[in-house]
Amino acid sequence: MNVPKNSDTSSPLLLIANWKMNPQTAADAKRLLEITKRSLGNARSYKVVLAPPSVFMRELTKTYRGKKISFAAQNIHWDIAGSHTGEVSAVQVRDAGASYTLVGHAERRAAGESIEDVRRKMALASSAGLIPVLCIGEKERKPDGEYLRIIAEQLITGVEDVPRGKLKEVIVAYEPVWAIGGKEAMKPEDMHGMAIYIRKVLGRVHGRVGLQIPILYGGSIDDKSAPAMLSEGDVDGLLVGRASLDGRSFSLLLEALRRARV
Repeated sequence: MNVPKNSDTSSPLLLIANWKMNPQTAADAKRLLEITKRSLGNARSYKVVLAPPSVFMRELTKTYRGKKISFAAQNIHWDIAGSHTGEVSAVQVRDAGASYTLVGHAERRAAGESIEDVRRKMALASSAGLIPVLCIGEKERKPDGEYLRIIAEQLITGVEDVPRGKLKEVIVAYEPVWAIGGKEAMKPEDMHGMAIYIRKVLGRVHGRVGLQIPILYGGSIDDKSAPAMLSEGDVDGLLVGRASLDGRSFSLLLEALRRARV
């Protein structure tokens, strides 16, 4: 099967900044938002999505005025409401100003989130009007190629209950667990091969609409590795963790992309 990359070359590159459980105060979150806003400047080729802790979401979305930055929840519950102490619903984060949500992040899966939980969250996010970012990735790679089966299962199950009409809004973020928090990102040529495999799996199950689903890379990405990953990795954007928590680091990443004209 010939698997083309998303042919809409006019679409801006998507940079999702996952702040995780940082920063510690609303004031610091506002400062980080302001630094990110200034770093973007007049750039038209990037779209930034910030994923702050949900407790800061409403204050940040009310503070920001503009179109270059959107907001994402880091997680949602698979139920719309109910007795789920400590959880947040898709409707609640959307009401707070989020338009995206991460689903199935490696750290959530490590904490016990099952592949079935991910399936239900993906379906609910789509029906609630959020753009779901399906996070997938293997813990390790062995010569037997078992990791490919794991990726295929995560992909197929993750979008299984997403209505076909909503599939075009899905985003896939590939984050190999072995690279998260590491010293180096995955090699771009290896990501290129994984991007082809992801499109083959989605195309086999969902046809042309599956082939058009954007693919992001996440895992120890910074200003040194980002340009090559975007130009050679066959991806449509990046899921940035550690480098997005410091205003200077994220500014350096954006500047590196500008210099490389990615």
